Amino acid sequence: MKEWIQDIGTKDGAMETFICHPERGGPYPPILFLMDAPGIREELYEMVRRLATVGYYVMLPNLYYRAGKDTKYGPDVLEKGSAEQARMRAVRTKMTIPPVMDDVAAMIAFADSQPASKKGPVGTHGYCMSGPYSLAAAARYPDRIAAAASFYGTWLVSENVESPHLTLAKAKGELYISCAEHDELAPPDMVKELKALFDKSGNSGELEIQMGVHHGFAFPERWCYDKPAAERHWERLIALYRRRLG
Repeated sequence: MKEWIQDIGTKDGAMETFICHPERGGPYPPILFLMDAPGIREELYEMVRRLATVGYYVMLPNLYYRAGKDTKYGPDVLEKGSAEQARMRAVRTKMTIPPVMDDVAAMIAFADSQPASKKGPVGTHGYCMSGPYSLAAAARYPDRIAAAASFYGTWLVSENVESPHLTLAKAKGELYISCAEHDELAPPDMVKELKALFDKSGNSGELEIQMGVHHGFAFPERWCYDKPAAERHWERLIALYRRRLG
């Protein structure tokens, strides 16, 4: 495998991005791997590597780059009341969809300029806070994003003008939305409403509820890691990309 960290230029600065793709063959379809709220860490790098091994040009950006270089957090970032969680939330709570869509455009443009990245359809998937970003990208760039997935995305239905549910009918690509049965950030009533809106949108994709698991189930180092559900997440994701990207 080939991997490196690249600063990708955006409207707002240099976005540090971990990139990985197979050593031989290519070019490979590009995929945007969008981080969860705790941010960039080795756990995510390992997930990028796993996806790249099956034949993709995978990019993992540090979406917190606008707050500076010191935006990678310690292992206690998930502990309520910890200094690292407070530091992360000071950045996280200022995040909005429009600037991230500019970041998506910058990554697509960068991928188009790279010999190892195949020109054409792009895939994107996001976890937690980035589930909405992935869906929004499919709506903002319908002629490029051929596949978009959200795993335990947060607040997918809200009164916000940027609410992800408003983008469902605008996407041309196939969508896959995976929700955890136990998730305070996407409670059952919200998921039920989202499912009705998803069905109404006519998208060819799927909204699936993973039963018996909690928000964060796909992360190997999280307390709630559930191996069967995590492997199902890989199965669904790779199948989606195979169908839409090749």
